[in-house]
Amino acid sequence: MVLVIQESWIQQMSLRDNILFGKTYHEQWYRKVIDACALENDIKNLGPAGDHTLIGENGVTLSGGQKARLSLARAVYQDKDIYLLDDPLSAVDVHVARHLFSHCIRGILKHKTRLLCTHQIQFMEKADYIILIDNGRIIRTGKPNEVLSSAENLLLSSNQSSQTSLATTHKSLVDIEEQVIQTETALQNEAEQRCTGTVKFTIWKRYFIAVGICLSFSIVFSVFLMQASRNVFDWWLSYWTSHQLSVINMTNITGRTSFKILNPSVVTILDARPIFGFATQSADQDFKSFFTIYVGLAIANSFFTLIRAFTFAYGGIEAARKLHKSLLNSLLQCSISFFDTTPSGRILNRFSSDTWSVDDSLPFIMNVLLANIFSLLGTLVLCCYGLPKFLIVLVPLAIFYYFIQNYYRWTSREIKRISSVALSPVYAHFGETISGLSTIRAFRHVTRFVEHNFFLVSNSIRAQFSSLVAGSWLGFRLQLIGIVMVAGISLIGVIEHVYTIHGSNPALVGLSLSYILSVTGLLNGLISSFTETEKEMVGVERVTAYIDELPKEDENEEQFVILNEDREQKGAMIEYRHVTMKYNVEQKPALDNITFQIKSNEKIGIVGRTGSGKSSLLATLFRTVNLSEGQILIDNVDTTTIQRRILRQSLAIIPQDPFLFSGTIRENLDPYQRHTDEEIHMALEKCHLRDLVENLGNGLDSIIVERGRNFSVGQKQLFCLARALLRKAKILCLDEATANIDMETDRLIQASIRDTCSDVTVITIAHRVQTIVDSDRVLVMDNGRIIEFDTPSNLLENPQSTFAQLVRQAKVQIPS
Repeated sequence: MVLVIQESWIQQMSLRDNILFGKTYHEQWYRKVIDACALENDIKNLGPAGDHTLIGENGVTLSGGQKARLSLARAVYQDKDIYLLDDPLSAVDVHVARHLFSHCIRGILKHKTRLLCTHQIQFMEKADYIILIDNGRIIRTGKPNEVLSSAENLLLSSNQSSQTSLATTHKSLVDIEEQVIQTETALQNEAEQRCTGTVKFTIWKRYFIAVGICLSFSIVFSVFLMQASRNVFDWWLSYWTSHQLSVINMTNITGRTSFKILNPSVVTILDARPIFGFATQSADQDFKSFFTIYVGLAIANSFFTLIRAFTFAYGGIEAARKLHKSLLNSLLQCSISFFDTTPSGRILNRFSSDTWSVDDSLPFIMNVLLANIFSLLGTLVLCCYGLPKFLIVLVPLAIFYYFIQNYYRWTSREIKRISSVALSPVYAHFGETISGLSTIRAFRHVTRFVEHNFFLVSNSIRAQFSSLVAGSWLGFRLQLIGIVMVAGISLIGVIEHVYTIHGSNPALVGLSLSYILSVTGLLNGLISSFTETEKEMVGVERVTAYIDELPKEDENEEQFVILNEDREQKGAMIEYRHVTMKYNVEQKPALDNITFQIKSNEKIGIVGRTGSGKSSLLATLFRTVNLSEGQILIDNVDTTTIQRRILRQSLAIIPQDPFLFSGTIRENLDPYQRHTDEEIHMALEKCHLRDLVENLGNGLDSIIVERGRNFSVGQKQLFCLARALLRKAKILCLDEATANIDMETDRLIQASIRDTCSDVTVITIAHRVQTIVDSDRVLVMDNGRIIEFDTPSNLLENPQSTFAQLVRQAKVQIPS
């Protein structure tokens, strides 16, 4: 058993792989399926790659009808015994619907059990058995001659949003993932690009600018002061000890032998000051001076540490906020074509893994890096100050250390980049699986998808494991360097003490030894933190690449003009002058020398076969794609001279994709809170949604879950219509907005549009001829050209016209 749902779920792979869906390729059966689902011409139009052309994520490079037929072909190729078809005919035009019904549903599947849910009443007479459903209840069942004769009046006059089906209704769990733009370009299956080599200085500069120049300097200076105060603190204790020991008469100290501890004057003997040379009352002032400085250095170190922590935290937050804001703005302003060719997993990777690096990991590890740098410098300075000959050991070790860390940094940096790139397919596959879960389960391919997910996760973990191995390789060599340093400073201290006249200062030698014992950890920490910082900077590199390199929507450099606002309550006049548009320079034009004019307040219907260029008209009107030739004028103003934001404010669209945001109904209908509750309720009333909203309990404050999944597809389209009516735009565009609504509700919506949009120019794209028969004029398109453009009555007078043929095929009753 297989299921074809309304959502037309398409994977990001070639057209052939989408149809095979894990099954073995059989040439003869494959060709039969392609022919039955009317995909031959579409495959030819994909380009030289044919059915090996990569389909964009969720089928963004296909039209709604093409996705519906591809989804149907995938189910047919599985060759199962039972087929559940949830209205696969609503997304295609009348001609293609008849082909699918005769060649696929009643042709190649004629020996299968088929349960078809549809709004297309004209196909019911060919069914073996009919189940008529109204308001979730079965009201009539039987043979077509039994049900159609008695239910005809109900089907034509029902005020409810009834559902006519050949089987039980299947409520889609996911929205129809259609898109306004039909992209005909053949995509290449390219892996995500990644940089190579060292992280460029411009990336570091970009991050420090995001932190703030003054704040960056304050951070570095506070770390320097913190480490300097700590080293001076330790040096002062050493100096205090050596200074007092140099002026004490050692015989007086040793004269106080241990037997005196038994003397009754135990308080005098246990006085600590004589140990430091303060044996007299006159020296008590020196003790206070040394002690005061010692405490002052401790307080200063604590203060500088606090300043460092605060500046680092604030700087990290500031950089993350600025970069995230720039990334979001860049994404919102980029060209629509970017989303056609880029998997959502790559975008999610930037906003999740890479942003997490910038927001959390990078500030933390950079804090550790600066602390390690100044700690190592302080250690080496003190060791060289106490034992200058230590430089003999330090120089060759420094050279060896440089080559070791350079080799490790290069390796780990590339591993980080590979790891980042390997995460994108995991995100994309996970999102794709969630959106198509109902199809995957119905086809019983859960195991295959789980195994593929394990494969992608394994690739990602492999890179992380390599990073751990490289870290172990580095740690072993750094320990060798630390051992040589400890041995060297110990040997130098002994040699100076034995073979020099003055010997070495015991206090400084002890201080050097105490510091050098930690040098292994410091060396390891320095290279590890520096490498980790470079690896985390890859996140900044990837975020910056999106900020700087995303294709932006081109804006005219000339002075922008403003649409005529004096005609605020009237529809706009639209004129296309010799418009030619290509989605790709190597492809044939999606619109080929289009010229027509729409009068103010006119209602225009647009029909044509799938891929004829209907949605491309709206794409050019909204300037989501650029024209190759020609002009589009609104109220005699060239749209290229109007700023996109201003242009789109005068337009409203109800797309094939009825998208709703998470939040309340009020927030979805009136996101800017510009309308009163009465106005919102009035819009809901016109769209036949008021009773539904009031029955939800919280009214306009009722919650809409993610992507509006608590409403049916038809209800979501009605909400989108209410949102468009509230906007009061000059031009209202409907792109198959009523494809998933029953015919009676379709008629009610069209009546609402006529009543409420009398002063608005309306452009309606529809497969259903019933939707546009009462338009002022009808525009018929084929292969990117206008073949007919006249009033419905004039077109129907000519029985040879394409529009008249469509009306006859749809068996539409035209009111006289």
